[in-house]
Amino acid sequence: MLRYRKSLSELGGFNFRIRGAIIAMLILSALLLGRLFFLQIINADYYQLRAENNRINISPILPNRGLIYDRNGHVLAKNYSSFVLELWANGVEDLDQVLDDLNDLVAISVEERALIEKALKRAGRFSNIVIRDDLSEDEIARFTENSYRFPEIKLSAQLYREYVYGDLTSHLLGYVRRISEADLDRLEQRGLRAAYINSDWIGKRGIEAFYESKLRGRLGLNHVEVDSKGTELRVLEQQQPVGGEDIFLTIDITLQKAAFDALGNQNGALVALDPNNGSVLAFVSKPGYDPSLFVRGFDQKTWREIRDSADRPLVNRVSDGVYPPGSTLKPFIAIAGLEEQVRTPDWSMWDPGFFSLPESKYKFRDWKKGGHGEVNLHKAIVESVDTYFYKLAHELEIDKIHRYLVQFGFGSKTGIDLPSEASGIAPSKEWKKRRFGQPWYPGDTISVGIGQGYNLVTPIQLAVATAALANGHKLVRPVLSRSGTYSPSNITSGHSSQIPHKPLMLSPQHIQVIKKAMEDVMKTGGTAAGAARGADYSMAGKTGTAQVFSLRGAEYDKELLEKKLLDHALFIGYAPADRPTIALAVVVENGGGGGSVAGPIARKVFDAYFDMQP
Repeated sequence: MLRYRKSLSELGGFNFRIRGAIIAMLILSALLLGRLFFLQIINADYYQLRAENNRINISPILPNRGLIYDRNGHVLAKNYSSFVLELWANGVEDLDQVLDDLNDLVAISVEERALIEKALKRAGRFSNIVIRDDLSEDEIARFTENSYRFPEIKLSAQLYREYVYGDLTSHLLGYVRRISEADLDRLEQRGLRAAYINSDWIGKRGIEAFYESKLRGRLGLNHVEVDSKGTELRVLEQQQPVGGEDIFLTIDITLQKAAFDALGNQNGALVALDPNNGSVLAFVSKPGYDPSLFVRGFDQKTWREIRDSADRPLVNRVSDGVYPPGSTLKPFIAIAGLEEQVRTPDWSMWDPGFFSLPESKYKFRDWKKGGHGEVNLHKAIVESVDTYFYKLAHELEIDKIHRYLVQFGFGSKTGIDLPSEASGIAPSKEWKKRRFGQPWYPGDTISVGIGQGYNLVTPIQLAVATAALANGHKLVRPVLSRSGTYSPSNITSGHSSQIPHKPLMLSPQHIQVIKKAMEDVMKTGGTAAGAARGADYSMAGKTGTAQVFSLRGAEYDKELLEKKLLDHALFIGYAPADRPTIALAVVVENGGGGGSVAGPIARKVFDAYFDMQP
């Protein structure tokens, strides 16, 4: 009986467990069915889209970058086709092993490996990472023969940038380079990130950077079916890219080469423009650099050599270099004196060879020992008489000088179509107080009168101010490109309604007085007479010699000074003198005298310009 009861008890427990198991199975089945209903009915569209995205990869097609031409249609920057090795981020399992094996076929430096690893960390699914750019024919052949060993690496054709004239146009055109993380961050902030991919090209300097949006074009898209590793199976749909616009510059490459050659082995800058509409005719900064290095890439050693060079080849001296203008500033100081009625053309003074402030024994010396004798405004410009301008600056005072310098564009950017430009300095009392927390002293004004002291200008500012004197009534805005579409009439006719110019609002008679003196600078007795000798056209100019460091009035032997301590040589001028069509500014770093060094360089450019005219 006991045994029977025990069996019943066991049977009851067994049935209870059976019922519990059945209930649990029903609950789990209900949960499973509910989950299936949620996934397949309620959320079906979402998961279907995800599955489709895993199956279909949208890969970009890079557009052809627009070409860059000079004003006559000569190609300055073009594209050429080459091959690149790209790594598909989703397909690699052991990166080190892949790169080790690949290195037997295509050399990969330690620096390149580090960049690949960094790019892989931030790459998204199916992103392509550049392993090596611009492969040689031997490298292409070796990889093609062994490509079956590297399913995660693709050999693809791409367009690369070629700069036809190398360092001759390096500072003008700039260069393109593979896009960096910093570039992508900037594009993200501007809402343009979607227009670029990780292995894209972007303009980094010069025209390439300023006109990036025009030259760039628009990405095309490939809708490609892929497997789980990202291997392309077939193209489903294709949207063709839109090529970038071609850019035609106002530069004449023949004149550009003449200006480049005229500077010889000297470091410096030369910029020439049409004084009537601001079209830049030549734009030279020396030394230049090879822009193709930045396209193809280089190692850290090469980069350090370029970056740390004492000659600073990466500095665009035309727009970013700042220099004391020296005596090239004197015509603009003279204009201020005439306009403020502090001087008349006939007013004269005796020059003993020095000037002293009232109640001061310190002598500001003229460049000519013993002085120039009786000097009026015309002679002061023709012979570049320092003493005359010491006295004039002192009587004008700095804030009046500042007002007229600003009117000629000094102390502010010219607005040239480049990504960067220095402002220079047109000093004033307020400026010195803000910059140094110090008052303005009378001696500061004396130095400003001859273009020294706190004065700093860029060569492009000097050229624009010279153009204003040449045309006599307006401050032109310099421009390197008037249109993204080739239209010779737009470039050569002088029509520039889209470029605003600033009227000078100065007396035409006063400007004519200055222009006549600048013409005589180029004649017998003038500081640049030698540079103009034998020319069959008329020209006007002004020489300048700017001290790099001060000797407090002491004389020095140029032969004993280091090259880097010699004076800068400057020249501004225009031609023909009666109806100017070209104005220019020349700065030769540590060149010595403006009349003996910078003037002859300008003459060569003038000659080349007129030789090119019909």
